[in-house]
Amino acid sequence: MAKEPSKSASRRQAARDDATSGYEDRRREILRVGAEVFKARGLRGATLSHVAEALGTDRASLYYYFSSKEELFHEVVGEATRTNLEAARAIHAEDVPAPVKLRRLMEGLMVSYADFYPVLYVLIQENLSHVAPEHSGWADEMRQVNREYERVLVAIVQEGQDAGTLRVAGPAWVVAYGIIGMLGWSNRWFVPERSTTSAADIGAGFADAVLDGIVSPPTA
Repeated sequence: MAKEPSKSASRRQAARDDATSGYEDRRREILRVGAEVFKARGLRGATLSHVAEALGTDRASLYYYFSSKEELFHEVVGEATRTNLEAARAIHAEDVPAPVKLRRLMEGLMVSYADFYPVLYVLIQENLSHVAPEHSGWADEMRQVNREYERVLVAIVQEGQDAGTLRVAGPAWVVAYGIIGMLGWSNRWFVPERSTTSAADIGAGFADAVLDGIVSPPTA
């Protein structure tokens, strides 16, 4: 016998089906505010009540959109991480020298921190090894996405070292992880609406600093 849908699930489906309800606009607003709450409180410290309070509404109304804080968190970070991975793969596939790829990847990642703010910073702050067992599948998927992004970056650095366009300043993975760490540390100080420097300019500055140190000079 088929299990009857819960009242919350039925309400969510009815809201989705009503084209005049503004369901998707409201859902995006909840995702945005939820990301800010998770960044401030962390996954374990945040509740749907905190999100509702930040939205100026009651918790019950959020169940039209998300069944739990975990579902909200998954939505908050999933789209952003997958989008960045696809962008990195596309850059890796371009027929340009490794230093150009590295610059594009670094600038693109920094811009994505602003475009998805504070979603990606939320993921940086969370320890995905400390999630409830029922959400371990999602955490495994996110770890896999992160590892694949790292592999793409390592491959670009290795490609440059092999071609002689990047100096061997250390193993490719050391250089790649250093770049990820440098960009990720911006979660401690970068707030797009308050920054006097754009994400694009910050990314370009980071790229200049790294590439000035590891790009091989042209052969005479």
